[in-house]
Amino acid sequence: MHINPGIVDGAKLLLSYATAAGVSFWAVKSTLAEIGVGGVASLALRGLIATVAVFVFFQVFPHFQVGVSEVHFILGSTLFLILGAGPAAFGLAFGLLLQGIFVAPFDLPQYAMNVTTLLVPLYGLRYIADRFIAPNTAYVDITYKQTLMLSTAYQAGIVSWVAFWVFYGQGFAATGAVAQFGVAYMMVVLIEPLVDLAVLAAAKSGRDLSRSGLVSPRLYRQAA
Repeated sequence: MHINPGIVDGAKLLLSYATAAGVSFWAVKSTLAEIGVGGVASLALRGLIATVAVFVFFQVFPHFQVGVSEVHFILGSTLFLILGAGPAAFGLAFGLLLQGIFVAPFDLPQYAMNVTTLLVPLYGLRYIADRFIAPNTAYVDITYKQTLMLSTAYQAGIVSWVAFWVFYGQGFAATGAVAQFGVAYMMVVLIEPLVDLAVLAAAKSGRDLSRSGLVSPRLYRQAA
């Protein structure tokens, strides 16, 4: 979902800075709220795990250019379910930043747009999880339907934000390229729920992790 350089430029970039500031505020607020649940050390460790994972997702996993952006296996719903919203947000933001600094500096002018595109759908994911997953259900016990719903919602959010930035920067003349990108992302929608289920199944067989601080407390127990 790395938006191509030049799609949005000039004074229009100011909007991306504003949206990035807004999502950063939410990320900090969510992270601070989780300190009381898992503790500072666990939160920091999960944030580090998420950052490394995101860097691997972007740089090592298959990715390819389609239309106006790149298609990546971001696994945002996996990070959310296993590590929690705060660490997932931290990892998405800093993993993307590290990639820009060390591997793809040409992406840095688009960083605010890209981080907005990653984090706003994560907020939606948290809302959907709170609304449609019962508080007495541990995440390792959610159904395939719920997993599909979470993954699809996250990926749909990404496609929607990419479309917004492209139309904002280039107008509706880019509709064909946006549609091409959206269709390509269907592959991610089909694969990511299977990854989520596989990771959750592995976590279900290793419940000792609940005391390790390496995973979100909600992974194994009901909501507070």
